[in-house]
Amino acid sequence: MTSGVEEPGATLPAPPPQAVSMFGDTLPVAIRYAELLADDGVRRGLIGPREVHRLWERHLINCAVVEELIPAGAEVMDVGSGAGLPGLVLGLLRPDIHVTLLEPLLRRTVFLEEAVESLGLSNVTVRRARAEEVHGELYADFVTARAVAPLTRLAGWSLPLLRKGGSLLALKGEQAEAELAEAEKDVSKMRPSVCDVIRVGRGKVDPATTVVRVTVTSDGGPPSHGGSQKKRRGGKNKRGRKR
Repeated sequence: MTSGVEEPGATLPAPPPQAVSMFGDTLPVAIRYAELLADDGVRRGLIGPREVHRLWERHLINCAVVEELIPAGAEVMDVGSGAGLPGLVLGLLRPDIHVTLLEPLLRRTVFLEEAVESLGLSNVTVRRARAEEVHGELYADFVTARAVAPLTRLAGWSLPLLRKGGSLLALKGEQAEAELAEAEKDVSKMRPSVCDVIRVGRGKVDPATTVVRVTVTSDGGPPSHGGSQKKRRGGKNKRGRKR
């Protein structure tokens, strides 16, 4: 139970029933990650202290429900991963997928590497780089992003990372439809694509998570996982430049 104190050291609430249902067997790992966010995440400035009391509903469950859109065995790249939202959440929830956490800032990648090791996530890789620095090197079936940039800029970074048929899944707020309407023409010029706004997690999180989905319809990367596997493994934890 939370103490209601919104400052460093605020008490992390117990996982609500939705989290128990959502994470299932992976709940102990999710709790450990929540503890890391509430402690190191706050001390290192990755999340605000006022977020501790709402970590489960506003952050962890909000991100976890995106897994509804990701099929088994997919490769996911989380652009501007920050504290690991949503990429690390998806990786701990879905051991069947591989997730690359792409983040340019050193203090954030250090936290992510420590979290991945502490949580024992063999299916999650951390890469210190900007998205544009790995264009032509890394490819994925899905690119995820949460509170990273306006859609047009985010698409410019993300669409070159996607294989044909892959999707950018951008977690957005209440203005998602308006943002998409303004950006859709520019996005389609970057790479032929189909865009829509979907809401996932109804009945699991309130409000449901709003996602702008941009699915590319043209060739861009290798047609199968095999084409990028060697490069992906070779780039594990590679140091890039600061943003």
